[in-house]
Amino acid sequence: MSTLLAHIAISDGKVKRSSLEVLSHLRQQADEHGHSVAAVIIDPDADSYTGEVQKYGPSTIYTISDSIFENHRNTPLLRALNKVIDEVDPYLFAFASTEGTKDILGALAANQQAAVLSDVSAFELTGNGITATRPVMAAKILSENEAEGDRILVSVRSGSYELQEQDTDAEVIALDFSMEESDIKAKLKEIIGTSGDKIDLSEAETIVAAGRGAKDEEGQELIQELASTLNAGIGASRALTEAGVIDPSLQIGQTGKVVSPQLYIAVGISGAIQHVAGMANSKVIVAINKDPDAPIFDIADYGIVGDLYKVLPPFIEELRKIKS
Repeated sequence: MSTLLAHIAISDGKVKRSSLEVLSHLRQQADEHGHSVAAVIIDPDADSYTGEVQKYGPSTIYTISDSIFENHRNTPLLRALNKVIDEVDPYLFAFASTEGTKDILGALAANQQAAVLSDVSAFELTGNGITATRPVMAAKILSENEAEGDRILVSVRSGSYELQEQDTDAEVIALDFSMEESDIKAKLKEIIGTSGDKIDLSEAETIVAAGRGAKDEEGQELIQELASTLNAGIGASRALTEAGVIDPSLQIGQTGKVVSPQLYIAVGISGAIQHVAGMANSKVIVAINKDPDAPIFDIADYGIVGDLYKVLPPFIEELRKIKS
């Protein structure tokens, strides 16, 4: 029996949903193939998150707590992950495909001489490794890949799997770790946060995305009103971020964020392939566009053909009635 290990990412004092999605899938794979599943949390206050993590099925939770992890830095995280691998000896180590993971996954694989597949949308265990699906070419092509070896690393896109609670009385094991600031050559001078929406789009359950059709002040007010009604994150197409209407950090698409909310409402977005690459994994897509031939309707679950300035006010009003 081998160990399948999930890395649990923490952001702004919260467990990232995408990490729990990965853990849920590992639990299912472990049950099917007769393996054990474990999780590791690396954070200044790692023990405070074990209660939430154990709801998703690990038999063991490893923790590394040190103030050096207050902010993401590659050097201490890599050293900690290498220690975890040496201690736990996992056959498969799975990560959510966060920006932090993208920074260190290649180096970790090189350090461990491990096979690695990054940014996949699905993976399954086989007799001697894993098979995985990876979107490429702006998600126009799905590449089927295999990885074999004594140790395999994989990172998984947000929204690829559903959360599946399976509460366990997980054993919590604290791993010793220490590192001095003087051991880190790169110095963290400043952290610049986004000036846009406070809801993390990669974790948002609902997203309202604005396109070129909502570029004026009235359109933006309607977008804000709809998002507020749904407690949703606000995203945008490239056209609005390049025009300076919406903060560039909120751009969704091939050159922006990849999101996978339960509900994605595209307002005034035509649906160019570059944008679709960032939101095609959304569970339910609602499109509002005055052009009946807009490509966004090809992938939408529900579509409203009409002028957003006429559609959104009664739409928002009905949502408020339902909520009340």
